[in-house]
Amino acid sequence: MKAIRRFTVRPVLPEPLQPLSDLARNLRWSWHTETRELFESVDPAGWRATGRDPVRLLGAVSAARLAELAGDRPFLDRLTAAAAGLDTYLRGERWYQERAGQGAELPAAIGYFSPEFGVTAALPQYSGGLGILAGDHLKAASDLGVPLIGVGLLYRHGYFRQSLSRDGWQQEQYPLLDPNELPVTLLREPDGTPAQIVLTLPGQRSLRACVWQAQVGRVPLLMLDSDVEENGPGEREVTDRLYGGGSEHRLLQEMLLGIGGVRAVRTYCRLTGHPGPEVFHTNEGHAGFLGLERIRELVATGLGFEASLEAVRAGTVFTTHTPVPAGIDRFDRELVARHFGEDGELPGVPAERVLGLGMETYPGGEPNLFNMAAMGLRLAQRANGVSTLHGAVSRQMFAGLWPGFDPSEVPITSVTNGVHAPTWVAPEMARLGDPEHVPDAEVWAVRRALREQLVTEVRTRLHASWRQRGAEAAELGWIDGVLDPDVLTIGFARRVPSYKRLTLMLRDRERLTELLLHPERPIQIVVAGKAHPADDGGKRLVRELVRFADDPRVRHRIVFLPDYGMGMAQKLYPGCDVWLNNPLRPLEACGTSGMKAALNGCLNLSVLDGWWDEWFEPDFGWAIPTADGSSADENRRDELEANALYELIEDRVAPRFYDRGGSGLPDRWIEMVRRTLVSLGPKVLAGRMVREYVERLYAPAAAAHRALDADTAAELASWKYRTRTLWPYVSVDHVEAVAATGVGGGAGGGAELGSTLSLRVSVGLGELRPEDVEVQAVAGRVGSDDTIVDAQTFPLKPAGGPDLDGRWVYEGPLALDRTGPYGYTVRVLPAHPLLATSADLGLVALPTEATGEGAGVLMR
Repeated sequence: MKAIRRFTVRPVLPEPLQPLSDLARNLRWSWHTETRELFESVDPAGWRATGRDPVRLLGAVSAARLAELAGDRPFLDRLTAAAAGLDTYLRGERWYQERAGQGAELPAAIGYFSPEFGVTAALPQYSGGLGILAGDHLKAASDLGVPLIGVGLLYRHGYFRQSLSRDGWQQEQYPLLDPNELPVTLLREPDGTPAQIVLTLPGQRSLRACVWQAQVGRVPLLMLDSDVEENGPGEREVTDRLYGGGSEHRLLQEMLLGIGGVRAVRTYCRLTGHPGPEVFHTNEGHAGFLGLERIRELVATGLGFEASLEAVRAGTVFTTHTPVPAGIDRFDRELVARHFGEDGELPGVPAERVLGLGMETYPGGEPNLFNMAAMGLRLAQRANGVSTLHGAVSRQMFAGLWPGFDPSEVPITSVTNGVHAPTWVAPEMARLGDPEHVPDAEVWAVRRALREQLVTEVRTRLHASWRQRGAEAAELGWIDGVLDPDVLTIGFARRVPSYKRLTLMLRDRERLTELLLHPERPIQIVVAGKAHPADDGGKRLVRELVRFADDPRVRHRIVFLPDYGMGMAQKLYPGCDVWLNNPLRPLEACGTSGMKAALNGCLNLSVLDGWWDEWFEPDFGWAIPTADGSSADENRRDELEANALYELIEDRVAPRFYDRGGSGLPDRWIEMVRRTLVSLGPKVLAGRMVREYVERLYAPAAAAHRALDADTAAELASWKYRTRTLWPYVSVDHVEAVAATGVGGGAGGGAELGSTLSLRVSVGLGELRPEDVEVQAVAGRVGSDDTIVDAQTFPLKPAGGPDLDGRWVYEGPLALDRTGPYGYTVRVLPAHPLLATSADLGLVALPTEATGEGAGVLMR
């Protein structure tokens, strides 16, 4: 029989043990070793049985054991120390407060919105890298004292749990999560009633949500939950699953995250006194509607739409995480129009204005689709990709939003992701101390111990997986011989879209088999990953890998572990010697799993994509050669890159691992481990990442936000409207090069390195004034088609008032500091003190063929 109602009976802790509740409810325990060890000592068997979740542990421990601990003086001393440590952590000044004390102009608070957060396996609200990154961002912000407020959704079924059928096909289960059994608390009004957020839906319906709060160290994480009794059945299911449902379901999730999320932040600040955010950070386009809600707030005060848009843009940061258009949510125009129409959301904000922010009106776009990333970029004055290479890919991908500008000038910068070391570094590695000075034997002993732990973990998980697949215990004796703690261990774990190429290693199965079974230098491989439930292609890749790993010839050397998640990852990264990553370059935005591995002394073997393209050095691992610059088809490319992978393992990776020096240790391998820990480790930290966000994006956004009060925002909006209206009358009418030392004349002239060219340009401004524009020379090397590459800009200044025809003359020097084919052109851009970049309006005036011979001088 099934229960008709479910509820949670909470334990009553004896008075001396009350601090355990506070320690369990603050997720700092998930990255604080001493606190985790304290909970483990409460009941070691129960700690393992509850998945190392303190909340569940305290709900399961017996009253007798609690009474025993209440009288255990050494335990109580440890508890007191842990509680005091948490209090100091929460209240003490940290990096952010020190920076503010030194005079840095920093935001009072930042709202950080993401569709998923991977903080701990005990709060399963993540699917992959985006969520884990968001969780690490919150943790690092907490460690640094950054006043972040995290905002997401609470999915009652989380992301799916993965298992395998007997023939290796992925199967999904969606267990129901009871928030009362999670490390979260309900946000309540002063009278004790749950705080509620309400969205208006078409047809006089409402979408209501309560707000659950998780405490991530110093950072509150607010999660909206639509499973409340006041909602109808359809509305209750809006937050049922992460990335589930059809288009309208996803649209409602993203409206609740963005619009409802801002309302949740306002409610939280009202109830707690927390400063309101001056900066709003949109982590991927899913949360982009937050900008529309903030526009609605300002419109409700009497500010016009355009002025409100400028004020909102000034304080918004948008981070894009995908280099593939398929990773962006796009909705049918009519669906969006219906939800923002007269009886929908955002009263006072016309639906056509909402649509204008998201429609794909640029070349190559689908004019009937509403693009969440396009809206995110239009609503944010500052935007970034998540590695240097991804920033370049993003500028190319979104260049259509800034017509007339080269991709290199598109205003999207990059902040390379990082990972939170206390979460991902094994305690054994953390206790190793300064790797620069630890003896080789000690480094190797720790690495072997971690490999041995992984072997044990793999055997346990593999046994459970085979039992789920229907195998009898009597036929699983072979699992006791799976993997060997002295064999070179390669890890590969990530989501399974096609571009990540899970099965590239299977391209030549006989060759892979030879590597696995090599008599002197064998390798072993641990693989994990989930395909999206709707991605049958990804599921076929999983099955292909599983069937190979099921082969009795190799099953002791290669394994597939189902249900990849944070709990598995924290054992997998430290236990591997090599971390493999072989995406189709440049489709990996960052790829942080290799960073987590590196922090544990694991060497990377990866395609030069994402962060590895930026920081690869031979000291840290190996770069897999790619064929992305060739005209080879995808099949041929996979063949070339798979062969390169096999050759690297066979000729360089395995020999170095097994090459023993006079001490019996792999000296050269250990030196690579040491260099990885010492030189690469500091670069891949989430603390470095968050400091970059604060200094390069949050602080400038806060300054821009403060500069735009209602009057200034209205003035800027008026100036933009006037400039856009009058821009068709701006022209570059004549360009000439005034003779200068070392410069030949005419289009075929030459010049000497170090000489200077004096430019004189006549421009028409129509009714605009010189203070409304910036006139530049753009110069650099030229390719065979006369395209300027590695361009530099040189400002030109007015040489007096307008002539009789109303044209203005601009002059300035052009320094010739490069050899080889060289060229320049001239352009006019809008200029205003409050513009973040000169590309902000997407307006530019360039010379035409009628401008004259000197308009684009080339010197060869």
